[in-house]
Amino acid sequence: MSRKVFASTVLTVFFVLGMSTLVFAADASVSAAALQVFAATVTAAGFGIGIAAFGTGIGQGIAVKGAVEGTARNPEASGKITVTMLIGLAMIESLCIYALVICLILLYAYPMADKIAKLIFG
Repeated sequence: MSRKVFASTVLTVFFVLGMSTLVFAADASVSAAALQVFAATVTAAGFGIGIAAFGTGIGQGIAVKGAVEGTARNPEASGKITVTMLIGLAMIESLCIYALVICLILLYAYPMADKIAKLIFG
């Protein structure tokens, strides 16, 4: 794993987890502060899935590039290379799916979501 990929992964994790702690910082009453926390949560979820999708796209691009280069060097091994590449792509894609699950949890398991919805929609 290269340093850039590792650094971006660590920064993504810290950003998403750091912003998610703001979810529990609100009072029991709905106020402007609760709306700010909700906005911060939505922003964290948006950035989290965006960065995860960006990293996943780069990782899959590098994997496909390596598979195509390997097939070009040894065309007889294309079957094994393709199977290995597809398994690797599935593993890479699972990381983005995990990020999506965390973002959905941030959005829909928000403890004050019903109170904020009542405030916004009346």
